[in-house]
Amino acid sequence: MTPKQLAAILARGEDSHHQFKRDFSNTESMAAELAAFANMGGGMLLVGICDDGTAAGLTVGDIGRLNQILSNAASQHVKPPLNPLSTNVQTEHGLVMLIEVQEGLNKPYVDSNGRIWVKAGADKRQVTAREEMQRMFQQSGLLHADEQAVSSASLDHIDHAAFTQYFERRYQKPLAATGLALPQLLQNLNLTRNDKPNLAGMMLFGSAPHIYLPAFTIKAAAFPGTVLHSHQYLDSETIEGTLAQQYQHCMAFLGRNLHHVQGDRGFNSPGQLEIPHQVLEEILVNALVHRDYLINAPIRLLIYTDRVEIISPGHLPNHLDTNQIRFGLSNLRNPALASHAFHILPYHGMGSGILRALADWPRIEFIDDRQGNQFRVVLHRTTPTGGVNGGASNKTSEKTSEKTSEKTSEKILTAVRKNPTLTIAELAKITGVTTRSIERALTKLQQETRLIRVGHDKGGHWKVPDSK
Repeated sequence: MTPKQLAAILARGEDSHHQFKRDFSNTESMAAELAAFANMGGGMLLVGICDDGTAAGLTVGDIGRLNQILSNAASQHVKPPLNPLSTNVQTEHGLVMLIEVQEGLNKPYVDSNGRIWVKAGADKRQVTAREEMQRMFQQSGLLHADEQAVSSASLDHIDHAAFTQYFERRYQKPLAATGLALPQLLQNLNLTRNDKPNLAGMMLFGSAPHIYLPAFTIKAAAFPGTVLHSHQYLDSETIEGTLAQQYQHCMAFLGRNLHHVQGDRGFNSPGQLEIPHQVLEEILVNALVHRDYLINAPIRLLIYTDRVEIISPGHLPNHLDTNQIRFGLSNLRNPALASHAFHILPYHGMGSGILRALADWPRIEFIDDRQGNQFRVVLHRTTPTGGVNGGASNKTSEKTSEKTSEKTSEKILTAVRKNPTLTIAELAKITGVTTRSIERALTKLQQETRLIRVGHDKGGHWKVPDSK
């Protein structure tokens, strides 16, 4: 670095990547600065600079002493050890020592007292929040959320029948043939931790896992236009259950809210989804298996008239970017889930699913939102004739929605004529739509006086005005 380049840095002042220090007198303070840079994107220590950015200067003797402090701090007082580079620049006020620290690949870096330091603006701070520590250990591969015990659950909350069926199908032998008790077998398969189901065990084989892991569901909604509405939607559903159940219900939600096209198939043949089934399958399964389970938030499945969005909590791990995943590079965030999902879901691993999806449907966007800590996949829709969905198709979609809603209403009226005591859940089962769709249809029918509720919600019954 030239004196002119140094002057330009000093003129800009301190920031998250440049720290000014007049001097260092002990190894511990140097180690804390090195660890903070390594944990947060790297940076440069400029020693021999006052806080106001003026050069105080160092002597040759100072440089020798500082090199010894730097060597001890980087090799013995930061774990894992670091390899910073130092450069000396001559100024009119004396020498300035520049210490460059690269972002570390083995985070978190701690000092000799086990403290984790990160940059906070131009200064540094100690990490004390459990969630922040977990995320740093996750980034380094020292912690996997799917292997953590679900403290509120017990082995009784594992669906033994579902696990037995899975085991015997995968290993082609009865469970009893292992000679192991169920707790030991679950532990050997990395489905428990400390005699409790871990997150992978609950999400794969739990009985009603949403009771113990309420955030790990899917919020699905279909909207009548191209923007998100808080109350205007064509269909919505909170999808709960195991990963296999969530996958099945999501595919059903997509199936009833996307266009079906005939293509070159016969008129009476069932139409194919406008976005190929295998593309939706690959993107959905990747979201279920690779989302960040340290973040207590649901996956969101949003259907608009021009696109489908699947939004997963957590940005891409480590140094992956969207260009790399387009070429099949991947990082296994949840190894226990992935190892079993291979045998339960249509999951192939090794990043190949994205490649297959792009080959079948190139109109896919990947958005790594690091500030929002989420990963968005946008699949652009087409009209039933194959064109890009636009304004004209919005009207078609709305008309289709109206027809679907009217069909649901007619099915409800037919059902309650036969049995006036039907519940909302029973009507949803009969008509094949969600309970939310039934609630909306019932409200509309009552507003149009095509249906009357007699008595209370419990113990009451429905009456169709034209029926006796």
